[in-house]
Amino acid sequence: MELTAARKLFAPLPIASVATVGPDGAPHVVPLWFVWPEDALYVSVRRPGRTWANATSEPRVSIAIDVGRSWVEVAGIVVHGRAEPLAPDHPSMRKPMSAWHEEYRSLLAGDGFARFTEEIHVMGFLRVPPEHVPDLGSRPGVTLVAQSGDRV
Repeated sequence: MELTAARKLFAPLPIASVATVGPDGAPHVVPLWFVWPEDALYVSVRRPGRTWANATSEPRVSIAIDVGRSWVEVAGIVVHGRAEPLAPDHPSMRKPMSAWHEEYRSLLAGDGFARFTEEIHVMGFLRVPPEHVPDLGSRPGVTLVAQSGDRV
């Protein structure tokens, strides 16, 4: 799947599974919120936290994003890249932070923001420019449709 088509299909989804490598070499995989503007994926993480620490010491990460429920619908991608840990106030985070707030605003409405800030004291982002995106879900006879209605 071409990268632009993959972004169009998978960027609107709310959750990505992010895999990092721990100090002992074991994989660490967690579901996290993300946004995917054109330049890179930006994954929100706790600072400090295991994902942040892992990506800081070993920047190679994989991010899996999938769609569908039944076996004939399931499709997905894995984005491999090198994470750049960034604080939300980093100068390059203005556009990604706006996209993140727009994407998750409804989930933070009401008491959502208070609960979020109780759990997440300091937030960070992993900026992951895609280096390699193998196709996981293209099967003959399966047509993927982006939210805009465009066939992918």
